[in-house]
Amino acid sequence: MHTIEPFYHWLHLYKSEEDVKSPFYAREYSEVYFTNTIYGHYIHPQWDEFGTETLYLKVLNTDYNEGYVIIEMLGEWNDCINNDIMFLKRDVVDIFMAEGITKFILIGENVLNFHASGDDYYEEWFQDVEDGWIAFINFRDHVLEEFSKYKIDFYVNYGGELDILNWRKGTANNMYQNVLGILSRRLF
Repeated sequence: MHTIEPFYHWLHLYKSEEDVKSPFYAREYSEVYFTNTIYGHYIHPQWDEFGTETLYLKVLNTDYNEGYVIIEMLGEWNDCINNDIMFLKRDVVDIFMAEGITKFILIGENVLNFHASGDDYYEEWFQDVEDGWIAFINFRDHVLEEFSKYKIDFYVNYGGELDILNWRKGTANNMYQNVLGILSRRLF
């Protein structure tokens, strides 16, 4: 797990630790000391912790003019035991929403499992974005099945064209425009 790094090719465009509006503003990172773990396995020090023991993230880009954020996830999403969605909603999403972000792109190819506990926070998040949306990109099939089983697909968009395998080849704005185009066809 320690070799899985967050995507870093957009760092010249955005660093959450330098964004005064980001929940991760002024964080310092080490390339040498690995301190965070998931089930006893060290993870790369560039991942951000946000209150949960098994799920980490990295804000890859935020555009306050367009109102979107792109977040990459790593670990086990466990709402059942750790209430990960509560921490994500309160300690990350709400902070960005207070700054005008209403479009959320979460990349989940490194989310290994999902354990649901209900849909309250997903419903709240969906209602809070009003004219925006929430898109989950590249989550594993068994994770998507769990999302569907607990009706989280009522609040979050995923699957189909949102499995964007080559997202690393373009810019953050290309990814946003791609997702916006897909969701515009789905929602309108």
